[in-house]
Amino acid sequence: MAHEQPTKVLLVAFTDNAAAAVYAINRLQPEALCFVLPESAKALVESAVQPNIEHMPRRWDWVVLADTINVAVCHHALAGALPDLLKTWDVHSGDLVLDLTGATPAMAGALTLVTLPISSRTVALLPWSEGEESEPIPLNGRSMRWAQGNLWDDVALVSRHEAAELFNRGMYQASARLFREIEARVSGGQKPTYRAFADLAEGYEFWERFHYRQAWDKLKTATKALEMASLWGGPPGLKAVLPGIKANAGFLERLVLDPAAVKDSLSLDLFAHVSRRLHMAHDPEAAMIALVRALEAFAQRQLFKQYKIKTWDVQPEQLPQILQEACRTSWLNDVDGKYNMPRQSQFRALAELGDPLGHAFVREWPTMKPLLDAANQSVLGHGFEPVKAERVQQLYDIVLKLTGVSESSLPKFPTLAL
Repeated sequence: MAHEQPTKVLLVAFTDNAAAAVYAINRLQPEALCFVLPESAKALVESAVQPNIEHMPRRWDWVVLADTINVAVCHHALAGALPDLLKTWDVHSGDLVLDLTGATPAMAGALTLVTLPISSRTVALLPWSEGEESEPIPLNGRSMRWAQGNLWDDVALVSRHEAAELFNRGMYQASARLFREIEARVSGGQKPTYRAFADLAEGYEFWERFHYRQAWDKLKTATKALEMASLWGGPPGLKAVLPGIKANAGFLERLVLDPAAVKDSLSLDLFAHVSRRLHMAHDPEAAMIALVRALEAFAQRQLFKQYKIKTWDVQPEQLPQILQEACRTSWLNDVDGKYNMPRQSQFRALAELGDPLGHAFVREWPTMKPLLDAANQSVLGHGFEPVKAERVQQLYDIVLKLTGVSESSLPKFPTLAL
């Protein structure tokens, strides 16, 4: 008899074929065993199955069906009994193997439906015919063959669409969770691809929370695995999305490895974050906060790159004469004893220094002021009025114009079409 790696949980549909049940149990060597059977078959299990089990499972039980012909009755009984039993046994996705050799059609249908979320394989002993590739298995004077398959290899085609849709809506954690569930359930050859998609979703979740190093690590790992999957075909749409993912990984690499105190790419990422918050998440409050921060980040970058001024630790003598007194009297931080330059003063300093960005800010100030007031009065600003999406969009357009940033230069998260 062929033996396989021990199975964590085996669920045997049983009516009267004791020899087939014994064969399946001894071949799969389950750690936990459950029979699904009619009341009349319990005695046969005790007399003809249990004595012939080579390695007795650590746990075993049975679920008794009052009716094995009516699929609705079978499903009702199984849906009521199996979840609690499997929870007690600490059964997780992919742990369960289902033996349908002895199942009636109603039992097979009900068992498949109830166990689909956690099953990883379905097995059965079927009649062997001449010309079959497999060797015949003699059983009670008949030649049988071992048939097995994983329904999740097909179900995954639907579930991955759902996971991709979650990803495309910016729900990266939920997408990663579903990809992990698919990975646990599909057959071995497909696991690396779904693991890569889960890593990809987790990477973009890290990115959305500005954890750039972790995001870069995840995207690097996912990209290599998805490239390998694409060589063997992979899901449709995979090859089309890979260039964008590689570009994103490159953007993160530059951001992470930039040793400067003020990173060039951060302001670009903040602009992209604003767009996602506004148009994908439909969260204008969060978008406005990020937009105001992006505006400041551009001023910080210009002051540091061109004039070596750190806005969080400015030295009064670095500033134009007109701002030095204000710095000494108003910008001192009582906590760390450093001079911190307010956002508007950053642009004023740039203007006094003759910088084009400062001049652009002064020029656009009359238009920007009511929009920045709206940001300040928003619920997540300092006020009590929810900010409107159109206000965010208006300020976004002005800030892009002011900074000279093109939307084509911003990192774009991919759209998965699986």
